[in-house]
Amino acid sequence: MSIFSAVPGSDADFAFMSLLDTASPYFPFQRLGLRPGASDISAEEIETPAWTRRQTLLAIVSLLIFSGLALACWSWSGTVVPWDSKNHFYPMFRFLADTLREGRIPLWNPYHFAGHPSVADPQSLLFTPTMVLFALIAPDASMQLFDTIIFAHLCFGGLAVVGLCRRYRWHPAAAVLAAMIFMLGGAASSRLQHTGMILSYSFFPAALWALEATLAQRSYRAALLLGVMAALMSVGRDQVAFLFDLVLAFRLVFVAIESGNPFGLLRSRLGVLFVAGFVLLSLLIVPILLTLQFLGTSNRPGIPFGIAAAGSLDPANFVTMFVPNFFGSLDVGYDYWGPNYATASVADWTDRSVDYLFIGTLPCLLLIWHGLGAGRLFERRVAFYTLALVLALAYALGRYTPFFSFVFDWWPGVSLYRRPADATFIVNVALAFCSGYLLHHFIMRGLPRSLFAEHKILVLLLIGVSLCGLGVVLYQGLLFSAKEGHLASSLGQLGLAAAFALSGILLLTVFRSPHQRAMAACVLVALTGAEILWRNAASALNAEPIDRYAVYATMPSSNAAGISSLRHELSTKRAQGEQPRVEILGLSGPWQNASMMLKLEDTLGYNPLRINEYERAVGPGENASDINLRHYPGTFRGYTCRLASLLGLEYLVLDRPLEKLPRHVPRPRDATLIHGGDNMYIYKLGSAAPRAYFATRVKPVDGNDAIDDAVWPGFDRANEVLIDKNSMDDLDGEVLNRDAASLPAQAHVAITNYEENRVTLSVDTDKAGVLVLHDLFYAGWEVRVDGERQPLLHANILFRGVEVPEGHHEVEFVFRPFSFANLTAAATGILHRHAEN
Repeated sequence: MSIFSAVPGSDADFAFMSLLDTASPYFPFQRLGLRPGASDISAEEIETPAWTRRQTLLAIVSLLIFSGLALACWSWSGTVVPWDSKNHFYPMFRFLADTLREGRIPLWNPYHFAGHPSVADPQSLLFTPTMVLFALIAPDASMQLFDTIIFAHLCFGGLAVVGLCRRYRWHPAAAVLAAMIFMLGGAASSRLQHTGMILSYSFFPAALWALEATLAQRSYRAALLLGVMAALMSVGRDQVAFLFDLVLAFRLVFVAIESGNPFGLLRSRLGVLFVAGFVLLSLLIVPILLTLQFLGTSNRPGIPFGIAAAGSLDPANFVTMFVPNFFGSLDVGYDYWGPNYATASVADWTDRSVDYLFIGTLPCLLLIWHGLGAGRLFERRVAFYTLALVLALAYALGRYTPFFSFVFDWWPGVSLYRRPADATFIVNVALAFCSGYLLHHFIMRGLPRSLFAEHKILVLLLIGVSLCGLGVVLYQGLLFSAKEGHLASSLGQLGLAAAFALSGILLLTVFRSPHQRAMAACVLVALTGAEILWRNAASALNAEPIDRYAVYATMPSSNAAGISSLRHELSTKRAQGEQPRVEILGLSGPWQNASMMLKLEDTLGYNPLRINEYERAVGPGENASDINLRHYPGTFRGYTCRLASLLGLEYLVLDRPLEKLPRHVPRPRDATLIHGGDNMYIYKLGSAAPRAYFATRVKPVDGNDAIDDAVWPGFDRANEVLIDKNSMDDLDGEVLNRDAASLPAQAHVAITNYEENRVTLSVDTDKAGVLVLHDLFYAGWEVRVDGERQPLLHANILFRGVEVPEGHHEVEFVFRPFSFANLTAAATGILHRHAEN
């Protein structure tokens, strides 16, 4: 901790502290021209001495005990973190681990939507060093161990919160309170399923700590650490990382303004800030370029305002900050009646996990009573976190304030994300630090009584505003519950919270001396920790029985028998040189991406990002577990259509027999049942087109128009290839000018090696032509014929091809997204799209 810890007596430390600690802690009163009275003491006077080694160890041990008890809640209940954590991130992790174990880097994922650029997917975990290290150490990690590692990241963030509070010289009890709220308060607990966001969230306190040290000490070592921590936080490339980057920038601006000489401060620290920025940019430039390249050709190049606004936090949800089960959020029966798609009067795509804000009843008591009512949230030492809280709430509320509309239109990057309610992660951090500061202030000063003598009107105004705000929050919540017919249940939960708050009031008012206040604070911290564990650890928001994800461990015997039969069929096909694909549809959540662990080349999957051409042509739908969401566009009218054949789709895995499919789902003719029972039915479809073939005639086509028209162009699949108009200039004249009546080539094509990032083929032909590989066309793929690089052709609308002369040739398709040519093309494409917009 030495790099971050304040060194008593050092010029650098006192220079930094002077930026934050001034003689008047009530900065709004200063703006009004008021001077604090004699009873108001300075920030330095309420500052504790530097922590002793014993206090530091005690704070760390306390937080580790809290972490251990939290993890034990999942272990004792036999549950795991559910939904996206297991349906998406865990199989992603296992695919990463398996590929690394085989000595390859998982740049391309063939088991996901018929091919997916993992290297460009922010949720692939490929660029997160801690997860890569975990994959190398424990490639066969269980679901429980996976959850433990993710929680260890939260614990790391909690320890960094303790370090920051130690730097601020807040009381150790206050530091533990802030760290506990950070780890399991609000969004940190309810959004545990969103692994990528949790990872970004976990690194923020360390990045902020490094920023504080960089500014205070002008240390290049601290600047280097700032760049690394900010990169670890940002590499997830999600909205949480994006928003926390803005918070770091806001902190820099805030400190500069508070110094009284912002340009002078920035000029004196230009060197260390340059080093931090250089390190950050060096570590992030490649993953950001690849992700932006993917977004440009994905199903989500940008988010319209209306779609983003549907992810706004309804103000009625504020009541969950201190009454966690007000809307049934914690009911194991999923009887949730709060704002969501089914209950809101406007489009609302949030759910109970997104809308949950609970940080503990007693911290909320401190915030309302000491923070707002007594004005302590407006003190300069905590003003940054108060302002961050206000801005984060304004952003999270989305459509309910004009602020989000403004930043959506004018702040670069905001329109890439669909859910302003993700800002509740920042809300939780700000609440954690505000709560910690208020507890520290109570320990050092006691109850906020002296303000009545000096600023009675202002204090009464603050109390009135606080009580009115609390009344409005309760009114909105009760009105919503009454509308949904759950008023009695909400009132009962409110009464429980009120009883807990009353105990907190007694605790804070009975003890008067500094020693007694410190003891009371420790009791408050213990009670809050217990309440957070009770409400937020292994709750209905973040825990499900592990057997619901048995596909990743020991699946039921009937399902195991079915998968065994399917694998036997696939092995037989591959031994014959074929490469068939599978569609898994209608099975429960974890089956959506189980193909990554089972090594099945699935045409569907579960991922918000897909290649746009594939999404439009095949129609996978929002997810693969709800069969009613599967689309069947004109280009994919059934499982015997041309596109299904070109994909090599030969097996269909369903949760029901064909005769029980919904009416909109086409039922394949002549399908053979190879396994049935226990909610798994596996069918063998008819023969499909080969994965690779050789064509001697070319038919130009506009792929986008064909997909828009929802009609797959007809062509002779034995001897003809559709070449996109953008690839026509890459063809040789001999192939272009060949007579349509010419005889097909005597050609033999064989796949000699098939890996995630590399496919090798052998071709023998008596005529020049085009080798077609029915794997998805995507930027970064290169092709070599006999070691010489050739233009990659966009063939048969979705797939890859290359022109090959007559004779015997070795052809190799290689995915090289890190090549200078691809990175240059990515940057050029981004600039071109920006210029168009």
